[in-house]
Amino acid sequence: MAKTRSNHIVPSHPISYLIDPECGYYIEGYFIERLMLERQRTERSKNPFMMMLLDIQNYSEDDKKEIKQKLGTILFSSTRETDLKGWYKYNSAIGVLFTEINDIERDAFRNKIMKTLCDKLNLADAKNIKISFHFFPESPDDQKPGHSENEIFYPDPTTRNKSKKSYFFMKRMIDILGSIAAIIVFSPIFILIPILIKLTSSGPIFFRQERVGMHGKKFLFLKFRSMYVNNDSSIHREFVKNLICGQKGNVILGGGSKDTGVYKITQDARVTPLGKYLRKLSLDEFPQFINVLRGEMSLVGPRPPIPYELETYQVWHRRRVLEVKPGISGLWQVNGRSRTTFDEMVRMDIQYSKAQSIWLDIRILIQTPMAVITGRGAY
Repeated sequence: MAKTRSNHIVPSHPISYLIDPECGYYIEGYFIERLMLERQRTERSKNPFMMMLLDIQNYSEDDKKEIKQKLGTILFSSTRETDLKGWYKYNSAIGVLFTEINDIERDAFRNKIMKTLCDKLNLADAKNIKISFHFFPESPDDQKPGHSENEIFYPDPTTRNKSKKSYFFMKRMIDILGSIAAIIVFSPIFILIPILIKLTSSGPIFFRQERVGMHGKKFLFLKFRSMYVNNDSSIHREFVKNLICGQKGNVILGGGSKDTGVYKITQDARVTPLGKYLRKLSLDEFPQFINVLRGEMSLVGPRPPIPYELETYQVWHRRRVLEVKPGISGLWQVNGRSRTTFDEMVRMDIQYSKAQSIWLDIRILIQTPMAVITGRGAY
């Protein structure tokens, strides 16, 4: 065992650089890494865990030293050795991971720790510390897009991962320059397609739809309109539900009965004659360069889901969108598109999130034109 400067006992650790010597907490980088590993373990095992956050931002820098040592003494004496104590955000928020806790136990743990903190903290400290509890997997209400729990359990890699900050900066620069170049080069298409849409069907030029981006934040997704207006979305809702649940994915509308084995709504009578060609060549996607310029999307990343799609996701499926900024193209688009199952698509997106690099992005961007030209898996 080892002692910190405040004299309270904390577990010894063979890798001392993972411990903040001032208070005995794990350093921020290691604690976040353990949080993500615990989340991934729960995605597979379905065994829930709880995290407590103690926000000490209301304290001055001089007072923080005393309160974080006081809290360390309380936490190390009132929690299990297997409960991880560390900086969720250095010098601002202390986190405690309570692993392997079921729904009944979590209430007991929460009540016990709250009682201990209230008993051992003075009134001023109790008012200044903001204490919150977070559970994973969350309840159905907490799993909705944009819920604050998404950001708690899926920390933003652009700010948390210091080793990849240069990558995220370069990726953003490529997004901006690439989008501007694409809009300039393909400006004739941006002029021609709106004219053709107006000449062939009534309705707006652009199709605007709410989609879910990184951390569950919603944004307005843009496409050239390829369908007739005032369509019933229940057809797509039912298709998505069946696809995600692993049921047969091929849906044929407006005539035809051939089983192609693909995972798309084919021969869709809701699609205009022009829209069929726009979709086949992915020309309907061009307005998303505007989404990229806004910072809502990237040139490379998972495709952003519609909110009702996310509601059907299994817990592990959510990683494909909550961890990574959505993109126009990605591994799924260049390797499989509609010929793959939903689970295979999710695995490709998770594979991309783990292996992100400038060279991988460039390789996907180089492969994208050929995938568009051949139209493999597109409908």
